[in-house]
Amino acid sequence: MSDLIREQFEAAVVERMKESGYLEVEIRVECLQRHGDGYQDGSVDAYWHFWQVSRKTLVIELPKGVGVLPTGNVHAVDLANAVNNTLMECRKAIKAQGSGVKP
Repeated sequence: MSDLIREQFEAAVVERMKESGYLEVEIRVECLQRHGDGYQDGSVDAYWHFWQVSRKTLVIELPKGVGVLPTGNVHAVDLANAVNNTLMECRKAIKAQGSGVKP
């Protein structure tokens, strides 16, 4: 999982635990102490596991790209390339959020 995913998870834990009256420093020191790829606190470690699973199971299907157009029209080819590049950037952004993209 990316650093962004972990940052989002930790921010969510802090936000929720502050609602219960804990101070952010307490949460970060006592609950978000890292242990390997997880957390020393057993509950937070379990939440982290489920958070990651939820991100991995979310799969987004994007529209198909545009094939090469046989017309020889330069503008049509440029448009097809632009669409394909945009879809590729969307795939990268979705994967960076920890979600999957159907091929």
